[in-house]
Amino acid sequence: MSSKQIRNLLITIAVGVVIWFLPVPNGITDQAWHLFAVFVSTILGFILAPLPIGAVAFLGVTIAALTGVITTSVAISGFGNSTIWLIICAFLLARGFIKSGLGRRIAFLIIKAIGKSSLSLGYAITLSDFIISPATPSSTARAGGIIYPIIRSLSSALGSEPGPTARKFGAYIMQIEYQANAITCAMFMTAMAGNPLIVELAEKTIGVQITWGNWALAAIVPGLLSLLLMPYLLYKLFPPEITDMPHAKTMAIEELDRMGPMSPMEIKIAVIFVGALVLWATSELTHLNATLVAMIAVGVLLLLSVLTWDDALAEKGAWNTMFWMGSLITLAGVLAKSGFVKAVSTMAGEAILSAGLSWLAAFALLAIIYVYSHYAFASVSAHIGAMYAAFLAVAVAVGTPPLLAALSLAGLSNLMIPLTHYGGGAAPILYGADFVSQGKWWQLGFIITTVNVIIWLGIGAIWWKVIGLW
Repeated sequence: MSSKQIRNLLITIAVGVVIWFLPVPNGITDQAWHLFAVFVSTILGFILAPLPIGAVAFLGVTIAALTGVITTSVAISGFGNSTIWLIICAFLLARGFIKSGLGRRIAFLIIKAIGKSSLSLGYAITLSDFIISPATPSSTARAGGIIYPIIRSLSSALGSEPGPTARKFGAYIMQIEYQANAITCAMFMTAMAGNPLIVELAEKTIGVQITWGNWALAAIVPGLLSLLLMPYLLYKLFPPEITDMPHAKTMAIEELDRMGPMSPMEIKIAVIFVGALVLWATSELTHLNATLVAMIAVGVLLLLSVLTWDDALAEKGAWNTMFWMGSLITLAGVLAKSGFVKAVSTMAGEAILSAGLSWLAAFALLAIIYVYSHYAFASVSAHIGAMYAAFLAVAVAVGTPPLLAALSLAGLSNLMIPLTHYGGGAAPILYGADFVSQGKWWQLGFIITTVNVIIWLGIGAIWWKVIGLW
């Protein structure tokens, strides 16, 4: 370990120890307080990263069991959670989508159709991410494995490289994809690996069941408005030097010619993709939950040899996610059951209520704090695990309708990703391409995120009224 990692590890441990030995507040049991200490230390470990996130989470749940805060059987219970297996299957579905080449084909077809200028190409990339997003629950896979190679090649074809020529086109299109990726993550339960955790926490915290269908219905209007506005807003705030894009369509045609007709593997994944979408969207009719649908899809991929078992074993992201999210689900679930979250949310709710705020004003305040606290997190899923349940409980305590609170905070959990260059899984790839400076990245991230929050809490609230969420 480096000296920085050792320092961060000591800070992580020290914070947990200090909280452990602080006086236990009224209304909270000793066990719940000690579990909170372990939980805070684990989340701090996610942020400071003295070890990989999976190792930090596994150590957190191990220490909880070692100190007697939870039993060993409870400690490992999260790894058998259906949410975990939905995420694993989602990674494998994404692998099939990338391996088959169908994702690249869809993107090039869109570019061929509407890639006539830098602005229209921005919309083409945005549309590509939108179409692919429901079937690629790894935003990193979507942005890095499918879209990034395309926009990087386009930038080079237009003579835009990191450095003096970055502003020709590359800087603009890297920001387009990062912003689009965050919005599409907010629109579908299966568009980001941390979203199923939201579903799990909503049910455990306030007893609300979020389905694929009601998530998509709630997000469709504000999400489409954000997707429509974002490329134009970036075009005005951060315009590329090249406005006409004569090579984009040509490049797309050449790439499609090289790819040839759809391969049998692409056809198979396309059929499975559509089938999974139909089953996810009709879960209330079929009574098939999202995990079972994903398992069926992966099973068919294996049977049809679109994926091999070696492909599944090599998908490190899936197994890494199983470790850290399984541990986090265990700690968050037990913490909620201990009464800690309820006690704290009740106290916070009483404080907000005593200020004389209506539930609308109180929820808006909670939402703003929730979004902009993301500056302190290097992982969306860590932010969700640390704060979603608590803020959801407080929102309900001040009078916010439960399903409205659950779904709106779910969307905001993704819209906050672009605030920083480390705010989501796609960031290291797109920011690491070195087309945009950190200062400009943060500036644009703050502006676009703020606009999206206004859209979702403003126009989105009107839509949520129409569909009966409040």
